[in-house]
Amino acid sequence: MMESLVAPIPMEYNRLALEGTHENSTDNAKRPAPLTGGCRIEGYVRVKKVPGNLIFAARSGAHSFDASQMNMSHVISHLSFGIKISPKKMSDAKRLIPYLGRSHDRLNGRSFINHRAIDANVTVEHYLQIVKTEVVTGSGSREHKLIEEYEYTAHSSLAKSVYIPVAKFHFELSPMQVLITENSKSFSHFITNICAIIGGVFTVAGILDSILHNTIRIMKKVELGKNF
Repeated sequence: MMESLVAPIPMEYNRLALEGTHENSTDNAKRPAPLTGGCRIEGYVRVKKVPGNLIFAARSGAHSFDASQMNMSHVISHLSFGIKISPKKMSDAKRLIPYLGRSHDRLNGRSFINHRAIDANVTVEHYLQIVKTEVVTGSGSREHKLIEEYEYTAHSSLAKSVYIPVAKFHFELSPMQVLITENSKSFSHFITNICAIIGGVFTVAGILDSILHNTIRIMKKVELGKNF
């Protein structure tokens, strides 16, 4: 499996590396070497809000590559757009909008493996349609942006490559934006709704009473043998 191409790296090590510290100053532990050919790529890429491509390919001016022997299988541990959202903030937002965040990291944990059963020189392409979503609470001077995230849909396919195969991510930001606002209702609006409900109940009760009264009157006429 593709997961065995790179030995696992503890998350704690990544955190200490970003902070520039070590849990133990005498610990000279290094990243484990890969078990077989392969690599791990992690980081951030700044892109403009226009359609573009993110391409992973083997390039070297001092080496040559046999394209027929290259396998662009990969496992996506995490892929998202925008500022990283803390779990607490996402949890608070989901209390208001339960479906929020379902497409924030749609490709997380997905594997795209080429078992050589298809053909050599195979490029794996991902097409991502990104939509910005904002959640705003309050109104007026109390307006507060609770969360801002980018959700995306993904479609993946395989394509025959003429040259060296690559792993390609084509992303396109939608011109549409989803804006979710929270508008509080006034007390007068609540009273109006209550009056409307009460009025509707009385109206329905009056209609049912009229139908019942006319039905009883007709039945009495039939019993008396009157012609109506």
